[in-house]
Amino acid sequence: MSAPIRVAIIDDEEAICKALARLMRSAGIEATTFSSPQEFLSNPIHQQVDCAITDMRMPGFDGLQLQEQLGRIMPHLSMVFITGHGDIQESVRAMKGGAVDFLEKPIDDEALLAAIRNASERSRALKVSHEERTILERRYRAVTSREREVFALVTAGMLNKQIAADLGVTEKTIKVHRAHVMQKMGAGSLADLVRMAERLDVRKADAPKRTLSTIVF
Repeated sequence: MSAPIRVAIIDDEEAICKALARLMRSAGIEATTFSSPQEFLSNPIHQQVDCAITDMRMPGFDGLQLQEQLGRIMPHLSMVFITGHGDIQESVRAMKGGAVDFLEKPIDDEALLAAIRNASERSRALKVSHEERTILERRYRAVTSREREVFALVTAGMLNKQIAADLGVTEKTIKVHRAHVMQKMGAGSLADLVRMAERLDVRKADAPKRTLSTIVF
């Protein structure tokens, strides 16, 4: 069973926060309310929520500014905007920034709940993807420059003997480098390594062509 959805409700109107929180809880969604973006960002819970529901216009720090801030520190977190003043330009900016929905007050309960579920599913998927990418990047930093060349050429579909000829080394040396790459990247198969190369954008072009002056035997 998946964990309950956790939502942050950010609105400077207390009555709206309370009403939305009641709606969330009636649907089995955990909700925490905040009177301002600053209050939300200063609370450690902001790192645990699956979705942020925010008013567009608030004193001093509006919803779009919050979206920009979260884009830098929590790029996986999806947002749903609510507003009492529909503005096409604001809605376009919000959606371009990755917002899942932009709803006008009075809010339709079912539309909001559907938007929250979609946003939470998206956030969780993006968070997993981001964490996997971070792990791969950390492993890739342990790969030497020569091993990176082999990594790029292997995942481009080249055979060991072709890579050996391209880099000016023996086929045995390529096998050793290839084994090191597999081990350092935690790849169980060539297919795994290819998928990792795609995630890291490792390409054959990353392995420079050798000239006679750079060949190592």
